[in-house]
Amino acid sequence: MISEKVKQSFIRIVGSENYDDSKAGRLVYSYDATPQFQSLPDAVIAPRNTKEVSEIVKICNEHRIPLVPRGSGTNLCAGTCPIEGGVVLVFKHMNKILEIDEENLTVTVQPGVITQDLIKAVEEKGLFYPPDPSSMKISTIGGNINENSGGLRGLKYGVTRDYVMALEVVLANGDIIRTGGKLAKDVAGYDLTRLFVGSEGTLGVITEATLKLIPMPETKKTMLALYQDLEAAARSVSKIIANKIIPTTLEFLDQPTLAVVEDYARIGLPTNVKAVLLIEQDGPYEVVERDMKKMAEICQEEQAVSVQIARSEAEADALRTARRSALSALARLKPTTILEDATVPRSEIAKMVKAINEIAEKYNVKICTFGHAGDGNLHPTCPTDVRDREEIERVEKAFEEIFAKAIELGGTITGEHGVGAMKAPYLEWKLGKEGIEAMKAIKQALDPNGIMNPGKIFAKSERKRVVVTR
Repeated sequence: MISEKVKQSFIRIVGSENYDDSKAGRLVYSYDATPQFQSLPDAVIAPRNTKEVSEIVKICNEHRIPLVPRGSGTNLCAGTCPIEGGVVLVFKHMNKILEIDEENLTVTVQPGVITQDLIKAVEEKGLFYPPDPSSMKISTIGGNINENSGGLRGLKYGVTRDYVMALEVVLANGDIIRTGGKLAKDVAGYDLTRLFVGSEGTLGVITEATLKLIPMPETKKTMLALYQDLEAAARSVSKIIANKIIPTTLEFLDQPTLAVVEDYARIGLPTNVKAVLLIEQDGPYEVVERDMKKMAEICQEEQAVSVQIARSEAEADALRTARRSALSALARLKPTTILEDATVPRSEIAKMVKAINEIAEKYNVKICTFGHAGDGNLHPTCPTDVRDREEIERVEKAFEEIFAKAIELGGTITGEHGVGAMKAPYLEWKLGKEGIEAMKAIKQALDPNGIMNPGKIFAKSERKRVVVTR
């Protein structure tokens, strides 16, 4: 609990209007988009600048108060659930685009900037910020950086980490450091910028970021390939890459997902096929035309029953929007939706999809699978009901087997959702004991009192999803 004396110290920093310890205010920030995790913080604080963040962190460090930096709470790993209470930091005041530098092709932002607002702002200047998580309409750049968010365009353009050039970070002792810069080359010391990206708020609080931009692609086209054979769809993915074509997006949806998405989006998606690939390419007109033609031929060679190229940008946008709405569509089926993030080498996609279906049947649960087939990042998703404990136990066992299978196939337990509290018990499966110890050494060096987003990444027990009440 936060004492009255400490509370008044916080209020002197941010003002009473930016400090909230009411039951209602705390409840709003007691959970994120991850099912089955909830815990009340002791207070919610909205700093107005980096200096205030530093002063808040110093107080938290002195009094051993847990501190959880939070964006929009769209993460799916319980990364921003304050499971040990303490302070939740929100960045509603620190939400400005500070600079768009057209000479150096960079944009500098505060952590509370909405991802889509940033994308639109740079596109108005003919520039392009590729990372596009499905939550981009509401997710923040700070959250994207903490989770190293991916997106549909990750196959060709990479993920958030590939665009973070510089950071301003408040460390656990309140020190403010700057990493990186607007430089094409910089090997001065350890690469602290990349260390903080994807650290889920466990090493410091990001208060500013400089991101790389690229020129806007000249043109783009979108294709939908339909299959009655899941393995044929998977073979098409591998063959496209083997032909040295890297499309902008190469997305996969299975039949159960298709049916639900079409019922939600109503854009005329086929629901009588086993799978679809949504493929997009961008770049110079001649390259796009050549690549689309070749990819269509490959899909047809691999027994696609139909290959259709979107006739307009409106039609293409409808297809992209439908894909992005998969989670929202599936969430309508049952009270609880558990979306996971198993990733394998793209050559193993067919085996992984087959295994997911077999595991779902073994445990008698419904699992719909979609995801970024081009980079092997699949999202098996289970509509369930948290109130049905017997079914939830079967769901837990099913996903545990899915994680184990992904690792067996050379994959990982998470490709873009992060570890957080939800996957912490499984991390050692991927990294080994020695890998965990190396990470703990970094954590101990930067946060010796363990105040930065405690209970995340490092498992304290073998518990999985829990609801914590305080």
